Amino acid sequence: MASGDVSGSFRDTSGFIFTRDGVIYRQVNQVYRGHYDLLMTSGLYAELTIAGLLVPHEEGDVSLAKSAEAYKVLRPEPVKFTSYPYEWCFSQLKDAALTTLEIQKRALKSGMTLKDASAYNIQFVKGKPVLIDTLSFEKYAEGEPWVAYRQFCQHFLAPLALMSYKDVRLNQLFRVYIDGVPLDMASSLLPMRSRLNLPVLLNVHMHAASQKRYANKPMSREKMNKKMSRTSFLGLVDSLESCIQGLVWRPRGTEWAEYYQDDSYTPEALEHKKRIVGDFLDKAKPNAVWDLGGNIGVFSRLASGRGMNTVSFDIDPACVEINYRTVKDKGETNILPLLLDLTNPSPGIGWENEERTSLLERGGAEMVMALALVHHLAISNNVPLGRIAGFLRRMCRWLIIEFVPRSDPKVQKLLATRKDIFPDYTREVFEREFSKLFRIQSAVDITNSQRTLYLMAAEA
Repeated sequence: MASGDVSGSFRDTSGFIFTRDGVIYRQVNQVYRGHYDLLMTSGLYAELTIAGLLVPHEEGDVSLAKSAEAYKVLRPEPVKFTSYPYEWCFSQLKDAALTTLEIQKRALKSGMTLKDASAYNIQFVKGKPVLIDTLSFEKYAEGEPWVAYRQFCQHFLAPLALMSYKDVRLNQLFRVYIDGVPLDMASSLLPMRSRLNLPVLLNVHMHAASQKRYANKPMSREKMNKKMSRTSFLGLVDSLESCIQGLVWRPRGTEWAEYYQDDSYTPEALEHKKRIVGDFLDKAKPNAVWDLGGNIGVFSRLASGRGMNTVSFDIDPACVEINYRTVKDKGETNILPLLLDLTNPSPGIGWENEERTSLLERGGAEMVMALALVHHLAISNNVPLGRIAGFLRRMCRWLIIEFVPRSDPKVQKLLATRKDIFPDYTREVFEREFSKLFRIQSAVDITNSQRTLYLMAAEA
């Protein structure tokens, strides 16, 4: 890669992200000079980076800049994998919201404020939410209201309230509304009991009503010049923080969250499967692993525990929630749980379909683990084995994959409610189709089961 702008940063006149020779840089424009200097000299940058709340950067040679407007060129510490709010579980979005508010409180003490409160400015680094946009800060003017208040409500409070009160899957609204959930929509979808929560009433329902009231009316000079004292500003942030902390979602037991507690494997089979996967990981030694259908992360942790950067994907919000809570409880730094429907993976969205890039555009992994997954794709979703092989080849160089035969109780359960139209779903066809794109390095039958684990390497 020679150089190019990163599409998601083009809207900010303060600067933008670009790449040069595969390295990510951030250009700071002259118009942002005073704000950037205050961030660095006030001690706020040092405080936030030491606390792990802001991604650190180094100042590079300005000659690397892409235009004459440049004041500084920064080289931020790279993020291992970029994720988006529609891929986060409830607690990830909640922690991202609380991190944003904590940063705002610290900024105000240093005479600064956040001009942006976008969920897309947060990434998960070493298991924790971190602000990645150094240009989100500006000088605080005494008496000015929080310019990012509406954005915070749309990106954090409204979706969290919908997930808590209504349905956790409503975080998928981010895939349609790239600038957050419209407050009038959130207000109309939330149940009446949400109005008993005073901060939700004020910051979602009444906020939405106010927007509607003044939507087509010119703002009076008095309203435009309405001041907010520093005390009121802090009171607003504290109120939002209290509201966010009070929103909860408890993952109930699902078929997938309790997967390892049912009859899928005997204890001996489960331990044997872990040993096989561990042996395959040790043989391939990948730096980065994607676990597709990672459930609550049991096998993902075989990779992350070996120091491999691991993204643990699953379609079930309860599984991802449990997985993320485990990350927090254990202080894990090499595993990132994310939501993913593999039959409808995250697309490119936003301007020119490039502001938020698709799953594959964000890069694959050296290794993919597809354990107890193929039968769901082939039988539940009618995806031919050759198409599955082709999709996985686009993601990785090494593959650990499990074949579950038609006679397995789980496959029989899938076939119980539908016509068996899958004559090609056999081990022989599976091996033939995958051998077109991968070399089978090892094939090991799991003890006390009918299942087989394969280690495959991509053909050149």
